[in-house]
Amino acid sequence: MTSLRDTFDRLIAEGKLQHDAAQEAVLPEFDRIREGLMQPRKRGLFRRAPEPPKGLYLWGGVGRGKSMLMDLFVSQMQEVPTRRVHFHAFMQEIHAALHAARQRGVDDAIAPVAAAVVEEVRLLAFDEMQITDITDAMIVGRLFEALFAGGVTVVTTSNRVPDDLYKDGLNRNLFLPFIELIKERMVVHELASPTDYRQNRLAGSPSYFTPANSANRAEMNQIWEDLTGGEDEPLTLHVKGREVTIPRYHNGMARARFHDLCGRPLGPADYLALAGAVRLLMLDEIPALGRSNFNEAKRFVTLVDALYEARVRLICSAAAQPEMLYLEGEGTFEFERTASRLREMQAEGWGEAKD
Repeated sequence: MTSLRDTFDRLIAEGKLQHDAAQEAVLPEFDRIREGLMQPRKRGLFRRAPEPPKGLYLWGGVGRGKSMLMDLFVSQMQEVPTRRVHFHAFMQEIHAALHAARQRGVDDAIAPVAAAVVEEVRLLAFDEMQITDITDAMIVGRLFEALFAGGVTVVTTSNRVPDDLYKDGLNRNLFLPFIELIKERMVVHELASPTDYRQNRLAGSPSYFTPANSANRAEMNQIWEDLTGGEDEPLTLHVKGREVTIPRYHNGMARARFHDLCGRPLGPADYLALAGAVRLLMLDEIPALGRSNFNEAKRFVTLVDALYEARVRLICSAAAQPEMLYLEGEGTFEFERTASRLREMQAEGWGEAKD
């Protein structure tokens, strides 16, 4: 059985990875989990099935290689029923399944929903665990208790230490037992690499493209391809009982058109939820702003404020440079601050301080 260490060393020899002491330090944890899951599950006549191995909660700053390591690990788990899924997408599925169970008149909907997951997998690999929604916060404790009791091992990445999950959230005291459950059933390991590989990939690349023409659209597409490997899916955020869908999302990076975010009746809570859920946003086709699209312009100002305060990296295409986007109509004076922030957000390394 090839260890993850062997695979890692081979990729370094091939020039596809580089030595990183922090990344290499977590490899034994993945190998421990794999060895545990490869043990036969059959019960003896008088013996219980072996306990599943403890999972792994791998946390650290943006771009440190958490998702890359997890993907390498999952690629070696062909013999074990495994599912690799973004945490937000998984929770959306759970909410849909809970709704369907309640429609059937099930009193305790979590039990059959969790049982269905246990039936399908022995290993759940989540990317980007974070809790920003009270509806998620109120069910994850019982859900994960049932998953662990059913023998499922969980591996997850996160940008936050467990104690910071759902930080300052409504009724957070009800969420605290879930944090203790994580510490009990998963090894918590910080990936403290000094290198932000995502920023390195963006180094020297422009982040503001104007005008919003086909040539610059091609440049934006190439950046997105480089960052995501061509893999993305919609991301749905639950905000005050409503759903806000971002068309394209992968590993903490989102992409949308101006109209998707500012042409719809979204408000500060929606943009704050987006800023809390992503580390990088690519925004396409910002138009000239003024009297004809005053409401859209106001939403754009609110969006930029939310991204700025959360230190989200912004890459965008626009009809004009920031100072020339909003030249007429009410709000031109107020937009000067937005233009200044857009300029600041183009600086090399913007967003590195997030988390």
